[in-house]
Amino acid sequence: MTLTKETTMNLIKRDYFPVAKDLNQFLESFLKGQIDSSFIDTGTWAPAVDIKEEKNQFVVTADIPGVDINDINVSLENNILTIQGKREFEKTENRDEYSRIERIQGQFHRRFSLPQSADEAKIDAAYKNGVLQVIIPKKETTKGMRIEVRNES
Repeated sequence: MTLTKETTMNLIKRDYFPVAKDLNQFLESFLKGQIDSSFIDTGTWAPAVDIKEEKNQFVVTADIPGVDINDINVSLENNILTIQGKREFEKTENRDEYSRIERIQGQFHRRFSLPQSADEAKIDAAYKNGVLQVIIPKKETTKGMRIEVRNES
């Protein structure tokens, strides 16, 4: 059979294992040290967190709607800020029929490495309208000074 222009088919290359490609890229980045290791994300779900550096402080803002303030724990140990908690919904009765459930419940646990300039003694946290805000002041920096070198000869 002779193939002519009219009978040729275009072959489409398909990637049947896109996860393997993503994993390979992740591992390559990790080995090159390009992964942001400033946080660890564990738990059943992970709230979105913004970290902002301002002139005199760092501001960590976490969206954790539906979490009771008594179920939130913010701690600091060895320059690691930990935000953890849990969100639980009321049990639904069997007669309630859902066609889709997207709200996640369960525990969350986020950890962030703080820079040496963070003032651990003055950290403050507040929770309002489902948003946790952690304020981490910066330590006062001392100005450098010139040290005189004396001649002992």
